[in-house]
Amino acid sequence: MRQRAPSPAHGRPRLASALALLAVVLVLGGCATAGGPAAGPSAANPAAPNPAAIPRPALINPADPWERWNRKVYAFNDAVDTAFVRPLAEGYVKVVPSPVRQAVTNFGNNFGDAWSVVNNLLQGKFEGAMLSVMRVSTNTVFGLGGLIDIASEAGIERRREDLGQTLGHWGVPPGPYLVLPVFGPYTLRDSVTLVPDLYVSPSLITENTAAQAGLLSLYLIDTRVSLLPATRMLDSIALDKYTFTRDAYLQRRLNDVHDGNPPEPVEDDGADAAPADAGPGTPPAAAAGSASAPAGGAPATAASPPSPPATPERARLPGQPAPAAAR
Repeated sequence: MRQRAPSPAHGRPRLASALALLAVVLVLGGCATAGGPAAGPSAANPAAPNPAAIPRPALINPADPWERWNRKVYAFNDAVDTAFVRPLAEGYVKVVPSPVRQAVTNFGNNFGDAWSVVNNLLQGKFEGAMLSVMRVSTNTVFGLGGLIDIASEAGIERRREDLGQTLGHWGVPPGPYLVLPVFGPYTLRDSVTLVPDLYVSPSLITENTAAQAGLLSLYLIDTRVSLLPATRMLDSIALDKYTFTRDAYLQRRLNDVHDGNPPEPVEDDGADAAPADAGPGTPPAAAAGSASAPAGGAPATAASPPSPPATPERARLPGQPAPAAAR
């Protein structure tokens, strides 16, 4: 793969196309969430549901504080995927022969390996950077510009790293879970790296804006094809697809940042999770206490009798006998 330093005139069309793509994504997200009047009872529509009556999760997940918004975007993405993206990917599989599809995948992976060189160096992983350089050079020279994956056949290991992993390596926390319109699950940290990660793609080989858009679209379709088995698995399980996708994504990114050796999870007894109905000024202890109190004012059971208020030591006079409970 021929390396050359991009000039300002060379970089502007790609940056413009990336920004245009993000603008389309934001417009689609706005259409999905602001396509009608605000819901709520009114004189013109007294039967409209009250937003305050929409059920909320019993507890707020610290990793997903924007769950209500994320679920709406997830539903929009699922509708777009079902109606357009997934049929396009399945048609691509039926029409395009397997060797051609594999060549497209290899070509995109070669750019991913080149981006891994940069991120391995930024993380100080020089062995990974060396392996990535070997993969790129081998596949580019002997694999027809990356169309054939000679490096994997030769046993050269892939050490894939992206900019989100680099930020995580240097201590940047993942932040809240975030579902982006069209692009799907991210964390707040990884969403910042979306534009650079998309920039380093097969669209770099041309300066023609239309050709760049076509190559980027082909790259995204190929990515969607790789996710078809996961989609079929999601369709076959009787679980909450949103929760399953979120937990799987967060676990995978944790493994990626720590190279498959994540730290031991800290045991959480639920003290950090406050009920969703608790007000912003409710202390965590009071919120936790209200969540564990018996409903309806029911008396405490024999297994957890209420403790009598303790009398402070300073309240007893010298020589006064201790209470019966303390004897």
